[in-house]
Amino acid sequence: MSDRMTTPWGEVELTRFPDDPRDRLRAWDASDAYLLRHLAEEKVPLTGTVVVVGDRWGALVTALAEHRPTQITDSFLGQEATRANLARAGVEPGAVRLLTTQDPPPERVDVLLVRVPKSLALLEDQLLRLAPAVHAGTVVVGTGMVKEIHTSTLQLFERILGPTRTSLARQKARLVFCTPDPALERPANPWPYSYALPDGVGAVSGRTVVNHAGVFCAERLDIGTRFFLRHLPGPGAGRVVDLGCGNGVVGTAVALADPAAEVLFVDESYQAVASAEATYKANGVPGHAEFRVGDGLAGVAPGSVDLVLNNPPFHSHQATTDAVAWRMFTGALRSLRPGGELWVIGNRHLGYHVKLRRLFGNSELVASDPKFVVLRAVKRG
Repeated sequence: MSDRMTTPWGEVELTRFPDDPRDRLRAWDASDAYLLRHLAEEKVPLTGTVVVVGDRWGALVTALAEHRPTQITDSFLGQEATRANLARAGVEPGAVRLLTTQDPPPERVDVLLVRVPKSLALLEDQLLRLAPAVHAGTVVVGTGMVKEIHTSTLQLFERILGPTRTSLARQKARLVFCTPDPALERPANPWPYSYALPDGVGAVSGRTVVNHAGVFCAERLDIGTRFFLRHLPGPGAGRVVDLGCGNGVVGTAVALADPAAEVLFVDESYQAVASAEATYKANGVPGHAEFRVGDGLAGVAPGSVDLVLNNPPFHSHQATTDAVAWRMFTGALRSLRPGGELWVIGNRHLGYHVKLRRLFGNSELVASDPKFVVLRAVKRG
């Protein structure tokens, strides 16, 4: 769904990625608009190197394109949306520099604009990575919806960059103002974070898992994945996809149990795919693996996969949605060979068995407990 956002620099038409006319979720919110209004009303000098962190769908850099900003994002989908929104706005290629959270940050930052992420860990990592480039004259402004900005958010800015305060709330959005203190003694960056997996989780029991900041359940094994690891299919699948791989623990378990398997790790998060590759390498896994940042199974040849393993997210930032799961399931159906299988772990209440039956014509319950189900769907014919 395309939507227009009115900014002090004119009106911009924005979409999410992939663009779905049925999707009622906007590509911007009140916190984006509040930040842009503040920059114009306070005549903030947008000179030097302007860096925008966590710009979800490119709304901020599209509006500020004439100032040649640099965007830093963890999201492949967000970066693709940004490309499309910039092109639609007629912005010349190269006017906005597009970086990922895995790229080296700019060496100097004169204006730092931060769309506060859902993950406090990701914010911590990004502020610590950018802090050496921030100087006493750097303008630092954060933005987010009121429900996204907590005392811990402000403490993080203060601990890493300098004194911090907030604005009044407008349309349920709030700004964060930080005055950099170059003399501040910053803490060491704790990311990436590694830990040993517990016993009783199959082939990865006692193995090392590596997590970059922002990856789901980075400091411990979540109970859903723990349940999935206990009920994975046996060896012999051939080409396997760990779809929405997160830290890669599921795909690594498959590779350890079956050295003949070819495992493709896919996620739309740059942090996740870096974590998956680090987890795989930390365990000296034999066999062949590929690591890909992308939009699910887009780009995977039809009928080329034997097994897809999936723990689909049911949130897009703060919004609850089944659109991501639906895309993952349809991508699996297209990519699987006849007789190939999709195995899904999900919260019992999400009703994934209904979607799988509609798509595949079948859905079998492999295992369940009071909270989770493991489902299996087979591609017929």
